Amino acid sequence: MTPPVPRRSITAFWTSSTYFAEGLPYSVVHQISAQFFTASGASLQAIGLTSLYGLAWNFKFLWSPLIDVISNKKSWLVRLELLITVTIAILTWPAFGVDLGLAAKIFVLIAFLAATHDMAVDGFYIQSLNDTEQAAFSGLRVAAYRISLLVGNGALVILAGMASWATCFLAAAGIMGSLALWHQWFLPKAQPMGTVFKASVMEEAFVSYLKQPYVVRILSFILVYRAGDSMMFAMATPFLKELGYDTATRGFLSGTLGTLSGISGALIGGAIISRAGLRRCLFPFTLIQSLSIPAYAWLAYFKPGLFGVGLVIAFEQLAAGIGTAGLLVFLMQRCSRSFQATHFAIGSALMSVAATLAGSFSGFVASGVGYVNFFSIAFIISWPGVIMAWTMPSRVHHY
Repeated sequence: MTPPVPRRSITAFWTSSTYFAEGLPYSVVHQISAQFFTASGASLQAIGLTSLYGLAWNFKFLWSPLIDVISNKKSWLVRLELLITVTIAILTWPAFGVDLGLAAKIFVLIAFLAATHDMAVDGFYIQSLNDTEQAAFSGLRVAAYRISLLVGNGALVILAGMASWATCFLAAAGIMGSLALWHQWFLPKAQPMGTVFKASVMEEAFVSYLKQPYVVRILSFILVYRAGDSMMFAMATPFLKELGYDTATRGFLSGTLGTLSGISGALIGGAIISRAGLRRCLFPFTLIQSLSIPAYAWLAYFKPGLFGVGLVIAFEQLAAGIGTAGLLVFLMQRCSRSFQATHFAIGSALMSVAATLAGSFSGFVASGVGYVNFFSIAFIISWPGVIMAWTMPSRVHHY
């Protein structure tokens, strides 16, 4: 008789596949869209404004209680993946005619579907695992997410450069469709909904999150944690184009080399947290993330060759992976068992506010002050997060 597969292996398998499925639509909206608009000759201002797609993630907490109280999280997850598949496939239409206006509208729709899908995946993860397991698999979770960014901003962008953008979008849709069918069959049996939907349930979900200890300090920290890094990231693609790198090369530098470094950082960060605990890791992780930003200012000033560019991108993404692992564990420790999807959605929505705001005006700043000063400003904007990380509470509070 074949021995049963250990629970840890099964958990690792579905954690990897669900967070890959969470990351790919994000890559389409935030990374591939920037590459598409850059390759199509859009202005810096227009490329920066693609950060406004993040509004879907900023406001997802408004409908997050629906994930907790209607149907079950597996059903939400699978059905949203099917909808995302169809919507990405529709992008082939504006891709053939380079209709940026229509493409922008379709990206908006994908953004709202993807943000809702994120809540289903995160809620399923938190609901299915205890606190120790959540911390233990945090590195794998981030790594799987970043592998999807590798596929999106790496392989799919390279495919667009070698073939066409329509081919790129069809390939992305095919991957999402396959994941939807796989999750319908493979994911563990979902727990039934906890309660009948009522407005009072939504109110309780929000109020309970705001009643946690140190809430003002916690929310402020989440808001500023990725501000500088997000501002820098918004202009990374047009910056590489100005340095003379074409679509396929940018796909290799940012998408392949950068994402592999980010995966390494996530695994390293998760492993360190599982051994040392979040309290001892949060400040050094935040500091490392901040110190990677001036490397881009150095890159803009000295304009080294391909090796130097690759080295800087690898270092920045390694630091970003470490920083992301720390923040995700911090956000999970703010979640009540009764409202996992809602509470994680509130925290992750606040995290994305900085990316949306900083990214939306980044094109105007970069075009006005130049890249050297722009990346220096992004470094300064990262300082509040570093300072606040020193005093953040890191123990989980059940409330």
